[in-house]
Amino acid sequence: MDVIREFDPWGDPLCTCPKKLTFNPYTGCPHACLYCYITSFIPRAFECRPKKNLLARVERDLMKVDENLVISMSNSSDPYPPIEEKIGLTRSCLKLFAERGSLIQVITKSDIVVRDADLLSKMKSVVSFTITTLDKNLSSKLEPCAPEPERRLRAMKELSKAGVPVTLRLDPVIPFLNDSHIEEIVKAASSSGAVHVTSSTFKPRNDSWRRMRSAFPEVCSRIYDLYFKMGMRHHNSWYLPKEFRRELMEKVKRACEENGLTFSTCREGLEGLNTSKTCNGSHLFER
Repeated sequence: MDVIREFDPWGDPLCTCPKKLTFNPYTGCPHACLYCYITSFIPRAFECRPKKNLLARVERDLMKVDENLVISMSNSSDPYPPIEEKIGLTRSCLKLFAERGSLIQVITKSDIVVRDADLLSKMKSVVSFTITTLDKNLSSKLEPCAPEPERRLRAMKELSKAGVPVTLRLDPVIPFLNDSHIEEIVKAASSSGAVHVTSSTFKPRNDSWRRMRSAFPEVCSRIYDLYFKMGMRHHNSWYLPKEFRRELMEKVKRACEENGLTFSTCREGLEGLNTSKTCNGSHLFER
């Protein structure tokens, strides 16, 4: 297939997602989050470009797609960048998916998604909002061009009221930077209609580590040894020591239990923590 492709075709042993497809209407993401991994493989990664002749390409791919597989949008660029308000490329794709009866998971940091509540509420869909902090000052440094966290929470609440299942991606959790914010983020997401949380620790690559070190030198000095001396390298990413990661993820799990939410980790290799049928929230299609 051309633009709708298999997710994780390499079979990463740390990926516990059910078999699914991935689709990005845009190349590059304008949010410019410091921790983002796409700069390691997408040229001009923080410049958002619509894919050419996309609708025709999607229509061709849909003729080959297994209708039982979830299409996740987007895993390497936000499907709702500011330009989407003008050109409606993602909305046009959603209409094609709706006609086909596709299972759609939207992953976003943008409140523009609320515009498409009319479509999403009639489809088998789930919307996952990434929120890493409720602190506007921290968010403005960590995710400089993304909508403020409060806007994401309002969008979450509006979609939930419209009947669209919403989940929280608390990802990444960064030691000594946002790990003390876990409880308040989960509580706010629960109050905004979220029913599930997927969480993961920060896994720096060379490029994202340079950006983080420039913006948060003191924090990066504290965690340097944890990653690069005591941690492990998996493919192109560095991981915290396993027990440290477990401690952080158990903290998220406790917050979820206190607020009545299901919980899962993402690419952590930690056994016995997940409380949901799927790690990514796709079980919510069964509603």
